[in-house]
Amino acid sequence: MTATTENNQGATPVIEIGREALPLSCPRPQDEVWNLHPRVYLPLEQSGEAACPYCGAHYRLAD
Repeated sequence: MTATTENNQGATPVIEIGREALPLSCPRPQDEVWNLHPRVYLPLEQSGEAACPYCGAHYRLAD
């Protein structure tokens, strides 16, 4: 992860992910609540952005 910024609505933080962190799963292994919901792998490489269907976390490919 490289940075966290706000999206254009300002409500949900956008988590920027570097290619070294792929494949991306949510929750991420370093998250404190890693067992919050079932682990799901998000296809970030296809469009450059993805949202978790369980918690709504929004991820963006940084590079």
